[in-house]
Amino acid sequence: MSIKTELIDMVVKSVNESERKDLFREPLVGFSSADNPLYRQLKEIIGPEHLYPQDILPEAKTVVSFFIPFSEKVVVSNRKQEAVSREWAESYVEANKLINEISSKMIEYLEDRGISAATVKATYNYDEKTLKCGWSHRSAAYIAGLGKFGVNRMLITRVGCAGRYGSVVIAQEIAPDKRTDEPDKRTDEEFCVYHKKGKCLNCIKACPVGALDIDGFDKFKCHDRLKENAKLFTGPGRCDVCGKCVVAGPCAIISRKAI
Repeated sequence: MSIKTELIDMVVKSVNESERKDLFREPLVGFSSADNPLYRQLKEIIGPEHLYPQDILPEAKTVVSFFIPFSEKVVVSNRKQEAVSREWAESYVEANKLINEISSKMIEYLEDRGISAATVKATYNYDEKTLKCGWSHRSAAYIAGLGKFGVNRMLITRVGCAGRYGSVVIAQEIAPDKRTDEPDKRTDEEFCVYHKKGKCLNCIKACPVGALDIDGFDKFKCHDRLKENAKLFTGPGRCDVCGKCVVAGPCAIISRKAI
């Protein structure tokens, strides 16, 4: 069995056998070249503080990206009420924990085979003052061809956008499934209904603090809301969550039958 297949199976098995597997659906896994020119563009799009894969691992060859989608019951729970649902908060905490566990397991597996690997933790890897992060797991997943960004600023995959992303940088060349290193070879498929049909904007309407707009996103206003929501929960862990823009539209969960 190839290393690529082993890594995919590792992610899928870890999610399917997790203690809270009821919170998740089957994950997606993608691969991108560490030399993909799109990584160079992130310093322009996100900011000069964004790292190259080689900043995380000098001998970087490939970035492994994976998406853990939330289950339908989790998404529906956060649609039913004005406040954030406890199921959504728990899923956020459990997904972050699972992403870190998968990343550690992947690194150990590779290092046992003499292949260097490194990662950036699932969350809280941003500057508290600027709210800018040094590594975007969603952007890495985009470069790996897992999806395209929607109006809600989420990466929407073929199974939706409600979930969490992780990535591991490895010193082993693994060919991507598609020629994602060439912009003209990337998929043109849109999963955001507004980008596809020019209508919807449920995500903008659902934002409780008006932080989201078709032309921009006020991350400070959003972050203030997340900190307020964190006060609602005790027990699960750090729950600075909201997700109302994520669950509002049909892009939250996309059925495989509809693909």
